[in-house]
Amino acid sequence: MDKKKDRIERDSLGEIRVPADALFGAQTQRAVENFTISGLRMPRAFIQALGLIKQAAATVNKDLGLLDPTLADAVTAAAAEVKDGLHDRHFPIDVFQTGSGTSTNMNANEVIARLATRRLQDASRDERNLIDPNDHVNLGQSSNDVIPSAVHLSACMEIESRLLPALAHLASTIRKRADELDGVVKTGRTHLMDAMPVTLGQELGGWAAQIDSAVERISGSRARLTGLALGGTAVGTGINAHPKFAERVIARLGKETAIDFHAAPNRFESMSSQETAAEMSGQLRTLAVGLSKISNDLRWMNSGPLSGLGEITLRALQPGSSIMPGKVNPVAPEAVAMACAQIMGNDATIAIAAQSGNFQLNVMLPLIAHNLLQSIELAANSARLLADKAIADFTVKDARILRNLERNPVLVTALNPVIGYAKGAEIAKKAHAEGRPLLEVAMEMTDLSKKELKRLLDPARLTRGGIVSSRSEESGRES
Repeated sequence: MDKKKDRIERDSLGEIRVPADALFGAQTQRAVENFTISGLRMPRAFIQALGLIKQAAATVNKDLGLLDPTLADAVTAAAAEVKDGLHDRHFPIDVFQTGSGTSTNMNANEVIARLATRRLQDASRDERNLIDPNDHVNLGQSSNDVIPSAVHLSACMEIESRLLPALAHLASTIRKRADELDGVVKTGRTHLMDAMPVTLGQELGGWAAQIDSAVERISGSRARLTGLALGGTAVGTGINAHPKFAERVIARLGKETAIDFHAAPNRFESMSSQETAAEMSGQLRTLAVGLSKISNDLRWMNSGPLSGLGEITLRALQPGSSIMPGKVNPVAPEAVAMACAQIMGNDATIAIAAQSGNFQLNVMLPLIAHNLLQSIELAANSARLLADKAIADFTVKDARILRNLERNPVLVTALNPVIGYAKGAEIAKKAHAEGRPLLEVAMEMTDLSKKELKRLLDPARLTRGGIVSSRSEESGRES
């Protein structure tokens, strides 16, 4: 640090040098010097949540007569600037810090206090107008209830504004393509082996249902994420907080975000444990499992162009090789698969962090906040990437699909009610061994007519399920 370009700040441990242009103070500087671990910073959404909490707290403390209106208005205005991201470079503390997140809470308190003080002094020209980070900005609060609340608040805002709209877009994109391609019949696959036929519409419909189920699970967990720990202060008892403080602050947060936040039913639970964050992380992990499945299906269907399945062609996004000219790879689903792997890893980390509650406080809160918000961001961005750069505009290779379908020996399954399983197996093996169409071999090995076999083995009809006999079009149809 250049001593000519810094100033002296003081806290309960004494003096420390701080960069002259920094909005933060002594406690932030100590954290910067103490925690040089990763270079990772707390996410923008988390800083936004802190700004919202400090803004609402100052307004409520003014209304309760606990904070001078002039001071409160200055704090409110400064907190709004933090909320809006105008001072993010003044939040330099590493994610790996004090487990309560006290360093980041004080970072916010110091930045807001300095901005508010400048505002007062500029208005009055009185250098004695000072806003204190603890006594004014942090009034009625503790890091121990603010940081868990900010975890929930930021996650809810990101889920509402980014994740759920992205998933709705993905599901809508899939359904649109499913409708377009419902008449395309293709070979189904189980164990990566040829199975009975399905339509592309049915296959994509399964993907859309996966996303719908993910939305239901996330929405169910989000309802529990709206409980905030505010009002618990140091250990959950609410020491130094007005009895009406938390209720009013939470109401203001709900109005500001249009999310129905409420006080956590038990503040001891909401401060000492992070099972709700872990639950939401688990839902994101499950979503990642689904997105991985869809991504891998796309990669297999696109494989080739000659020696793979070659059922579809994904849009060419970039050259695929630095040495093999003309090669194009399925980069969009690959990128999504990697993001999903990260989400799954984040979930494992959050599970470990969530079990680190000791008595009245969890002591891995910044890590939980970082990983949960990163997972939400990765999931939202992956959903849009998959929708817009893979699913929306892939083309179908109809000739390849039809050729594979016609030579699929497993179609003989439809003859089971007529000729029996054992005879069907003989036909399938012979057709596969000789590389001949199933219809041709079945004509040789049964007394069924070509017309009857065509009816029984019609791939489109087989996608509708049920039982077909040799005497009627459909009989005993199953639902």
